[in-house]
Amino acid sequence: MSNSETSSHSQPKLLDQVRDRLRLKHYSKRTEAAYVQWIKRYIFFHDKRHPLEMGKAEVEAFPTSLAVERNVSASTQSQALSAILFLY
Repeated sequence: MSNSETSSHSQPKLLDQVRDRLRLKHYSKRTEAAYVQWIKRYIFFHDKRHPLEMGKAEVEAFPTSLAVERNVSASTQSQALSAILFLY
């Protein structure tokens, strides 16, 4: 196969996969938007590392950082954690 053939048959990008899965599970559009934003923030928080390269320590570090450094509410931390857990 040539490069053009392999790229046309490659998997969708990570966030597109997340959106597809959220829609498949009938999550609301607002939840979809919120989860995608939290997942983006999680990835950027960890210097754009792929989620497959990260584990429990990275998952725990993100909401902890939101609480300690950004002083976000418990419900916001919970939503962020729910989005990250959905990702995995």
